[in-house]
Amino acid sequence: MRGRGGHRHGGGGGQFRPGGAGGGGHPPLSRSHVFDSNGPDVRLRGTAQQLFEKYLQLGRDATSAGDRVMAESYFQHAEHYFRILNAINQAQQQQHQLRQQQRQHQQNGTEAPAAAGDGTGEQPEVNGHAVVAPEAEGDAPGSGETRDTAA
Repeated sequence: MRGRGGHRHGGGGGQFRPGGAGGGGHPPLSRSHVFDSNGPDVRLRGTAQQLFEKYLQLGRDATSAGDRVMAESYFQHAEHYFRILNAINQAQQQQHQLRQQQRQHQQNGTEAPAAAGDGTGEQPEVNGHAVVAPEAEGDAPGSGETRDTAA
């Protein structure tokens, strides 16, 4: 199906490049992961945060131009990247909690638990891709690129 301007319409939001470790042979996601996004009428490249903000702005622009259909499409793309950001943040919090538990157990001289989260040892996933928190970004308070952007 073709959208406006003859660009291909449909398909996945983000394309992942091969390489790296992670569940099922997919690379782990982090805040610095770069996506190639084939959105409606436009092809974008950037981090999940950048793509979220860009699609949100495109949706606002389409709304002000009176194109409700295109605006809805842009907002759906923005929501996709918002969900990816939430999954990355959740993984980062789990990693941070695991490191805190490991430090506490080291100080107490006991063994640390093997996995964080719900005890299953599984990492959160987005579209079948393992989501991991970057080691250095989560340790410092106030670090990272995400902001509270409730729409």
